[in-house]
Amino acid sequence: MKTALGHLGYCTNIHVGEHWSDHFAALRTAIPALKQRLSPDAPFGLGLRLSNLASEELMLDARLQEFKAWLTETGCYVFTMNGFPFGGFHHVRVKDQVHAPDWTTEARVAYTIRLFRLLTELAPEGLNAGISTSPLSYRHWFEWDQAVARDYVFSQTTQNLLDVVAELVRLKRETGRSMHLDIEPEPDGLLETADEFIDWFTGYLLPMGTAKLAETFDLTETEAADALREHVQLCYDVCHFAVGYEQPTDVLHKLKQHGLRVGKIQISAALKAEFPATDETREEIRRAFMQFNEPTYLHQVVARNQDGRLVRFPDLPEALKGYDPGHAEWRSHFHVPIFIADYGVLHSTQDDIVEVLRLQQKEPFTDHLEVETYTWTVLPDALKRDLTESIGRELEWTKTILMSERANE
Repeated sequence: MKTALGHLGYCTNIHVGEHWSDHFAALRTAIPALKQRLSPDAPFGLGLRLSNLASEELMLDARLQEFKAWLTETGCYVFTMNGFPFGGFHHVRVKDQVHAPDWTTEARVAYTIRLFRLLTELAPEGLNAGISTSPLSYRHWFEWDQAVARDYVFSQTTQNLLDVVAELVRLKRETGRSMHLDIEPEPDGLLETADEFIDWFTGYLLPMGTAKLAETFDLTETEAADALREHVQLCYDVCHFAVGYEQPTDVLHKLKQHGLRVGKIQISAALKAEFPATDETREEIRRAFMQFNEPTYLHQVVARNQDGRLVRFPDLPEALKGYDPGHAEWRSHFHVPIFIADYGVLHSTQDDIVEVLRLQQKEPFTDHLEVETYTWTVLPDALKRDLTESIGRELEWTKTILMSERANE
C-alpha cells in the first residue's frame, strides 16, 4: 500500500510452496482479507517471492496474464520482489543453501533476469521497482588464504552480476522503466556489513562495471558510473544490520558519503540479550536461546565481548557450544515477529526498526518498505499464531510506527 513514506507490503516468502500454483493459491487465500483489513479503499502492495521453478512456470501459457488480471481485480500491485532464495525455502533444510546457486553461477544470472522481465510486466507504470538478492555468496564456502583466490571470487561474482545490470540498462531503454537490483548483506554473506558492501561497490563493481557499460552502451565513464548507482542498490534488512551491531545512522551516513542508494528496507527483527553478572541468570538466557535452535534456517550469532570485540558464530548450535563468560551480549539472526519486543529474558531488536523508520521519516532514503518475517512455521509453539492474522498484525504495527513518526514532526 502507498504511504506517505513509500510503498509498504509484506514479503510473500512467508508462504509455503515452490510451484507457481502453490504461490498463487497462498496469495488468493491470504490477500483478500489482508487488503480489506489494511487497505480497503486503496491498492495493496506486495513484495513477491518467486522460486526459480515458479518463475519458469509463471511464464508458461497464459499464467502471467491470469495473474495480472487477478492483481487488477483484487486491487493489488507488485512493487518489489525477493530474488534471494532460489529453491526450496520451507519444510526443507535450507541453512547455507539459501545462497545456492550463488553469483558465481549462470543459474543465478538467468533466474534474476527472468524475475526482472516478470517485474516489468507486473509493476505499475511509472513505478521504479526492485529485486533483492543474495550478498554474492556464502563466505564459509571459500578459503581466503590467498589474496588471488579472494580476488577471483569477487571478480567472478561481479562479472556475472554485471550481466544483470546490462539487462536493466536495456530494459530502461526499451520501456523507460528504471529498476534496481538490491544487494542484501547478511551475517556470513560474502558481503556482510555496510563497509564490505561499499568496498565491493567501489573496488569491484564501479571499475569493472564502468568499463563494461561504457563499451556496451557507448556511455561516458560518468554516465556508466551513474547507471551502476541507479541499478545496483542496497537492501537494508534491519535484522541483519542489527545482528552486526551496526547503527542505522552510521550505515546511512556511509552510503551517502559514497553516493550509494538504498533500494528497499526489509523490516525485520532479530533476537538479542545482554548477559548480566550472575551465573544463574546467564545460564537462563543461554537456555532461552536454545528454544530457537531449529534445523531449517541459519541463525548466525554475533557475540559482543566486554571489551566491545565481536565474535561471530555461523549458527546457533556453534554459539551454544562456544558460550564464553566473557560475552556481554548475543544477537541472533532469527527473524522474530516485529510487533513483540520481549521474549522473557530475551528481547528483539525492535528499537532498530523504530530508528530506521524515524530516519526514513526525517529524510526519506527509499520508496520501498517490506515486512519480512518468514519464520512463522519454525517459531517455538507458544509464539505460533494464524498466519494471515500475524501478517496483518505486523503491517498494522508498522503503519502505526510510520504514522507516529510523522505525528512527531
